[in-house]
Amino acid sequence: MKTPVALMLLAATAATWAATPSQLAEAYATEAAQLSPGFRPSARRGAEFYAKRFAVSEKMPACTACHTVSPIQPGQHAVTGKAIKPLAPRAEAARFTDPAKTEKWFRRNCGEVLGRECSAAEKADFIQFLAEGL
Repeated sequence: MKTPVALMLLAATAATWAATPSQLAEAYATEAAQLSPGFRPSARRGAEFYAKRFAVSEKMPACTACHTVSPIQPGQHAVTGKAIKPLAPRAEAARFTDPAKTEKWFRRNCGEVLGRECSAAEKADFIQFLAEGL
């Protein structure tokens, strides 16, 4: 999936401007609305996505395999054992403030857990859940 124009603009200015989780969710929502007019991010769908067992990887079947059932708690990578800071912005203020870093981690983690890229709608819902829905 191509990086949406709104995210490219955010990433281009990231060196001088930090995004907020809400701005990133809105950028993904704008992209999702192009495919599904009227799309609105949903914290409920984001929570369901976070907890869903995709089972593409035996060691990383869901987001919770590394990030725990509570995204305000620190996690641990299921394969490497590396410590992971909390995923929720209210517990880790730097989360979802750098568009390029956000996209990098979505690409990596979606590939490992889902076996594919996450859609713009999934990303918008996921950030909405983590930023507002806990």
